[in-house]
Amino acid sequence: MTADGSAGGDGSDSAGGHAAGDGIAGGNTAGDDAAGHGAAERGTAGHGGHRSGRGRGDDGSREQSMVPRAEFRSYYGRPVLKPPVWEWKIPAYLFTGGLSAGAALLAAGADLTSRPRLRRAGRVGGFAALLASMYLLVADLGRPARFHHMLRVAKPSSPMSVGTWILVAYGPGSALSAAAELVPAAWRATPAGRLLRLAARPAGLSAALFAPGVASYTAVLLSQTAVPAWHDARRELPFVFTGSAAAGAGGLGMLLTPVTEAGPARRFAVAGSAAEVVASRLIDRRPGFVTRAYTTGRPHRLRKASEYLTLAGAVTALTLARRSRTAAAVGGLALMAGSVLQRFGTFEAGVTSTEDPAYVVGPHRERLDARRAQRDGE
Repeated sequence: MTADGSAGGDGSDSAGGHAAGDGIAGGNTAGDDAAGHGAAERGTAGHGGHRSGRGRGDDGSREQSMVPRAEFRSYYGRPVLKPPVWEWKIPAYLFTGGLSAGAALLAAGADLTSRPRLRRAGRVGGFAALLASMYLLVADLGRPARFHHMLRVAKPSSPMSVGTWILVAYGPGSALSAAAELVPAAWRATPAGRLLRLAARPAGLSAALFAPGVASYTAVLLSQTAVPAWHDARRELPFVFTGSAAAGAGGLGMLLTPVTEAGPARRFAVAGSAAEVVASRLIDRRPGFVTRAYTTGRPHRLRKASEYLTLAGAVTALTLARRSRTAAAVGGLALMAGSVLQRFGTFEAGVTSTEDPAYVVGPHRERLDARRAQRDGE
């Protein structure tokens, strides 16, 4: 993900420094201050009312307050966290990066099983998606030099630093294998052409080796920020993103490959669709208030449309796409569209959870109440 402001918890990761990164990094402190302000209100309300009975009240004393808990209101109604300033380029970057990774895996399998058309579709389509992904990333950074600056350090504890180096390791293999597919017929007999063709398989396998990291590191990067919706779904997001990448790549293979060679693409798409839908449903069923960021409003509509398209594409891959090239193309487009909407829906859920203070303070209060209950039970 953007190798810049998204991992707001680590200031050294942001080579250029995004305003969103600063806002996210500062969100925890602001949330704690706001929660403390709410707790102070509860304590004041508790001292002003009549008390009866023993036990710990909301203010930590042994007397139980008879006054209802004060409802939280942020300072002048402002958000506790600063919403990300990213535009549509970031969810589009999430999609194209995952599509490239999935296509590289599909192409490697096609190469090893002698499916030249599926191999060509995976290699060329995967590299084209990588180029689009890098363009979107650099466009979001604002200056190409900022990506170069991120290569000055390698920090294993930083998802952004690790993801940047995974991209650097993945790119050459993807580029070389795609170049071998695009060599004109007249050049293939030349020494350079033969050398390129010999290097194509090792290069494709190298890209496939790093592809799972490319598909999943953006989910880890998002979940390590202070954005409540992303952080709360940190266990499910990597499965959502990798499943979505496989579904989209399988759809690409179905779209560009004849039915006789597209069997692995269909199976890849079905497996990815199942993983994506199951992981998304697990997010929707998570307990707690933060889940509402995914199940209400625009994020819910985007993710629900994604689920319908993904399921329709998977069903088509299992049935009509096995015999009809037209049906395969339609199913492939549905899978790719579902993958796009999944990334945009997840992105919108994160933005929504930063705009409403309840998404920050609610979980904070729940943790405090759980600690108090545990302490009282001891």
